[in-house]
This record gives sequence, C-alpha cells and structure tokens, in this order.
Amino acid sequence: MTRHPAIAATVLLAASIAGSGPAAAERLVSSISRHQVMVNSNFAGTTIVLFGTVEPDSPNARRRATGYDMVVTVTGPKQTIVERRKERVLGIWTNIASRTFLNVPSYLAVLSNQPIEQITDAETMRRLQLGLTDRLLPQQLGADVGDVARDDPFRVNFIRLKSQHQLYVQKTNGVTLLTPTVFRAEISLPAETPIGDYDVDIKVFAEGAMITRANSAFEIIKVGFEQFVANAAVDYGLIYGLATAMMAIMTGWFASVVFRRD
Repeated sequence: MTRHPAIAATVLLAASIAGSGPAAAERLVSSISRHQVMVNSNFAGTTIVLFGTVEPDSPNARRRATGYDMVVTVTGPKQTIVERRKERVLGIWTNIASRTFLNVPSYLAVLSNQPIEQITDAETMRRLQLGLTDRLLPQQLGADVGDVARDDPFRVNFIRLKSQHQLYVQKTNGVTLLTPTVFRAEISLPAETPIGDYDVDIKVFAEGAMITRANSAFEIIKVGFEQFVANAAVDYGLIYGLATAMMAIMTGWFASVVFRRD
C-alpha cells in the first residue's frame, strides 16, 4: 500500500519535467568595427562601433519571453595618478593635501540601454562594478591600499575631472537594441585618449540577473613622425642624444648669426 504514493509522486515529477521543455539558455555573439586605432598629431577623436546578438545556446532552447538589457564596459590601460587639492593660504594658492590613485583605468566608459538602476538591484551593481560610482578605485591610504566612501571629496573630484575630459563616461542610452536580440553601441574616443590596450566587457541581463557575457578588445597606437622620434629615443639612445645635442648647437649658432648686431 505504501508504494502507491511513491509511484504517484514519481509520475507527477516526470510529467512536470516533460511539460517544462528545455530551459532557456543564451549565448552572446559580438564583433567590433576595428581592433586598431592609429593616432597621429592630427588625431581629434574617433568612434568604434560594437554590435552583436543574443542567440539561443542550442537549437531546441526556447527564447526568453522577457527582453534583454545590456551593459558594456570599456576599460583603458591602467595608470597611477596623484590628485592634489589646492587652497588659498595668505593669498597664495598652494597644495595642502593629495591622494594617489593606484592602477586605475585611464579610460572608462559604461554604456547601457537604460539606467542601470532599472536593469538590476544595487547589490548586483556593486558586486559587478557596473556604474562609475560602483567602480573600485584603489588609493594609497597611509600604509594601506583601498577604496573609500563613494562621497569622498577626492574620489568625487577624480571622477568629475576625468568626466570633463570625456575619459570617464556613463551613458544610459549608449546601447541601442535594434531588435529584441540585436544590439549596437558606439564607443567614443576623445583626442586625449591614452595609448594602449582596451578591454570591452559586454554583459547581458534578463529579469535583473546577468545571464551571459562576452569580451572583446582593441588597441590604440601612435604613428607618424612623433612615434618615430619616440622609438628612436628608446632603441638608439646614444645616437638620439648626440643628434639632439648637435641640433641644439646648430640652432644656437644659427640664432647667433641671424640676430647678430654688427
């Protein structure tokens, strides 16, 4: 008699599994318009286009009924920056305090299709460092290294100054969903964009949870006469030094001849 309830439970479980069908699973396919940006003395900024689609992980997977949200994070080469605060003392502006930011992104762009607060909860935002205010910015704090409160004046001013130069950007309309599964984003690079390697991290959210992600990359390199001089200074230091000294001597001699008073 006791076997009948167990058999009934087994039948109900099998029916539930059979009726549920394959679980929804997605994968992100993305590409970038160019993987290398060449910079010369006339560089005034440019734009790179990121595009892609969210596809089922298998042919039998059901498409998700709800829509998707995207958060694209572009991170530039790391750098250490000393921020100083000036105040007027006895009528003279002088540095009275400083803060060193260690290995922080020289460029940071956060692009999304809507405000991140509407995509996921605050805990997920902090854990994944989605927004500018959620990003960890290591600082030298005495003998320790760590981040500080989000309303710390040094931290706030650091982000503000970077934003003024368009090196730290957060756009809530930076990602466009062309269809429910196809997206496009423009990565704007100002004239002051640092040279180096850039990482692109694409996160896909559904119902407040991250369901998949993908990565891409591009690099910014310097070309032209300026790069030739920089390479010569590194590769042929002695010859570069002698040539520079000779140019200085010749320039001084030429100036003495031109401006000589008889």
